[in-house]
Amino acid sequence: MEEMRKGSINQLPIHVQFLTDKIMKKSVGAKTLLFPTPVLMVGTYDQNGKPNLMSVAWGGLCCSQPPCVAVSLRKATYTYGCLVERKAFTVGIACEEKIAEADYVGIASGRDVDKFAVAGLTAVKSELVDAPYAAEFPVVLECNLLHVIEIGLHTQFIGEIVDVKADTDFFGDDGRLDIMKIKPLIFDTVKRGYHGVGPLLAQAFEVGKRISS
Repeated sequence: MEEMRKGSINQLPIHVQFLTDKIMKKSVGAKTLLFPTPVLMVGTYDQNGKPNLMSVAWGGLCCSQPPCVAVSLRKATYTYGCLVERKAFTVGIACEEKIAEADYVGIASGRDVDKFAVAGLTAVKSELVDAPYAAEFPVVLECNLLHVIEIGLHTQFIGEIVDVKADTDFFGDDGRLDIMKIKPLIFDTVKRGYHGVGPLLAQAFEVGKRISS
């Protein structure tokens, strides 16, 4: 098989053979790999009004108008049932200072424990949507459920962002949220590790102008 592959490559023009050798990549199969993914704290109430919190790596912004965020959950999770029942959720941004708490709420199940109480987190009732959030995480998105998409093992919940709230300590001198003050966690989908963000490398929609000019 290897000889056949080499033979087919050798039949290509010289310049194409050179490029093929240079860019040949190793296949790892069809896997859920993406670098990086966020660590999102999804807050919901269950049918009895108990606040629940779950960490989710499969999620992100999905629309600008209306502003929306999406999270994907398995039906087996307690949060799945809570979200279907209450049709609202919050999304907190996990941060380095609360890394253990962020990990814990992704390990434990709200069926068995009060995760807010065990993790020492403060449940705050949103004034805008029927969902709680943890006061200890610096930024929170308050969302009403807009769409539910059955994909396969996971179901995607799309929430319309009603408001974004943040602690005043995490704003920069320009009045905008500062990622280096928030210190959000990011997740490595291969080695299942948490990482932090690094320094600013370049300004988006500016650095690419060097090429066109």
